[in-house]
Amino acid sequence: MARVNLLLLMAVIATALYLVHTQYLSRQLYTELDRVQQDARRLETERDRLQVEKRAQATPLRVERLAKEQLQMRTTSPAITQYVRPDGSVIPAVAPVAPTPAATTAKPAAKPVAKPATAARAAR
Repeated sequence: MARVNLLLLMAVIATALYLVHTQYLSRQLYTELDRVQQDARRLETERDRLQVEKRAQATPLRVERLAKEQLQMRTTSPAITQYVRPDGSVIPAVAPVAPTPAATTAKPAAKPVAKPATAARAAR
């Protein structure tokens, strides 16, 4: 009988030690899970902050200002637009206007002739 009691006592001690070891591992895993969840919340907060910053950086006015200042870009106009054909030749968007001899010696425009007062009354 003493042997059976001793064997049962050893079994109880072994299961108690196993239970303590299992609880220790469970606590370690719980603390690691909590740490990982905190990191996930921190990363999500940082992601949201970066999304807001990205939207603030991509406003059309800011992009246009940076294009003008840093890249020396300018808005298009027919005067500076050129079209390139598949063979590589360039076509200006607006044909250059050559000054005509009459334009250099142009006379002032004639003044419009006023209607007589009687004709204006008859038109009413």
